[in-house]
Amino acid sequence: MTRLLFSVLLCISYITTAQYTSSQIDSLVNDALVKLNVAGAAVAVVKDGKIVHSKGYGVTSIETGKKVNAHSQFAIASNSKAFTTAALALLVEEGKLKWTDRVIDHIPEFKMYNAYVTENFNIEDLLTHRSGLGLGIGDLMIFPDGSDFSIDDLLASFQYFKPVSAFRTKFDYDNLLYLVAGELISRKSGMSWEDFIQTRIFDPLGMDNSYPSLNRIADKSNMASPHTTAYGTMQVLPNYEEMINGAAGGIYANVDDLAQWMLVHLNQGAYGEQLKDTLFSLENQIEMWTIHTTLRTNRNPRYNSHFSGYGLGWGLTDIKGNMEVSHTGGLPGMLSRTVLIPDLHLGIVVLTNTEPGGGGVFAGVSRTLVDSYLGLDDYGWVQRYADHLKESKGEAEAVVSKVWESVADNKKTKIDKTNYIGTYEDVWFGKIDVFDKNGTLWMKCLRSPKLNGPMSFYKANTFVVKWEYQDMNADVFAMFNLDENGQAIGLKMKGISPEIDFSFDFQDLDLHRLEKK
Repeated sequence: MTRLLFSVLLCISYITTAQYTSSQIDSLVNDALVKLNVAGAAVAVVKDGKIVHSKGYGVTSIETGKKVNAHSQFAIASNSKAFTTAALALLVEEGKLKWTDRVIDHIPEFKMYNAYVTENFNIEDLLTHRSGLGLGIGDLMIFPDGSDFSIDDLLASFQYFKPVSAFRTKFDYDNLLYLVAGELISRKSGMSWEDFIQTRIFDPLGMDNSYPSLNRIADKSNMASPHTTAYGTMQVLPNYEEMINGAAGGIYANVDDLAQWMLVHLNQGAYGEQLKDTLFSLENQIEMWTIHTTLRTNRNPRYNSHFSGYGLGWGLTDIKGNMEVSHTGGLPGMLSRTVLIPDLHLGIVVLTNTEPGGGGVFAGVSRTLVDSYLGLDDYGWVQRYADHLKESKGEAEAVVSKVWESVADNKKTKIDKTNYIGTYEDVWFGKIDVFDKNGTLWMKCLRSPKLNGPMSFYKANTFVVKWEYQDMNADVFAMFNLDENGQAIGLKMKGISPEIDFSFDFQDLDLHRLEKK
């Protein structure tokens, strides 16, 4: 090999593995917005203790056309969980609790599905998705928004759920236990979770344009609106209403403020001028960044990963010999990802305001940028996610279309609606009414009023329900259990689309028909 050719190859290698400049990030994100059909996004990158990029792209709303900037607020959804664990770390350092304290010692009415688990369930169990309960268990109390469930209802619900694995043996993501953690913070601090996050984290870090809940944003003129492309053309969705508390996913933030959040983690809890102030100790950061629940490792040879698991509000793995600390977030029309590579003093956050494409944007952009800092070649992540989205959407649409074709074919099938009309009750979700509305069977969930809609005969004893709520695709099969006389005595439900969000856990309902009075 000649010296000249060797020099050329070195130059090419440098070009393909160089860290992205701000203008290259601009091109990357704008390309992703087009390929994945996303209205707007914001990206921040921190490196070696400094903010090296913080910028908005696209529009906050297709209705207003207002441009996204670095201070535009997005719902960060489950990226809020890391704020909850940091808040608990502060209480640990104040001596108000220990990570291994039993939950019942602080919330006596907390009750799990059996006595042993109740007696031994500790604070870290609230945060690590290892309860033994199934994926998204009980999330119907908070998805969709607008239900009337209280923290008392939530605390009483766990005793009725059926475990799917042994306690502390398997990862199954949940949100409700983080809401319990939020209640714990409130009881031990004497202030609401929202006030604690604001005064103990946002204010010290100078996150002065971020909010612990939607209702605290007085000026919403720079807030990103959620969008969906699930029904063809892009549509603006309403903002997601408040949950019981925000500990699982209530924060609205912007990338400029989240850059400060990433820096305090990369600085091992230190912040402020010359890093003289401390938000949390190194000891507690280690606790938050220690795997408490193991996950199956993705053996992608590109990253040579050896371990994977969940810490306290963070996902943990290794890529090319470096630890990666990350989390994603998702609410209707709002999808985001935060990723930290502590060994490289690198942090990246990507916020988006459109689903489903936002997931491809946050993943494609963040992975491309991380790869550039790892010295890897361009893997074409954005295009790969765009192709995958198109393929998976087509498969899901085919399944759903086939169901509705069967409904149309059976439209003339005569059924005796009186066999199904009545009130059904689930022990944790409450009552559901099945009734005749202008000649059509109709279902209404009394405690979650957005879940109501017409029922169409499918086959056998099964109907399909098309909810009036369509912010996310949550339509369901309603499968009736009949007695010997053909009268419905029970009801089970499950989602129609294979891509239904796991938080619509209709399969966990066990509805029994109430006797008429």
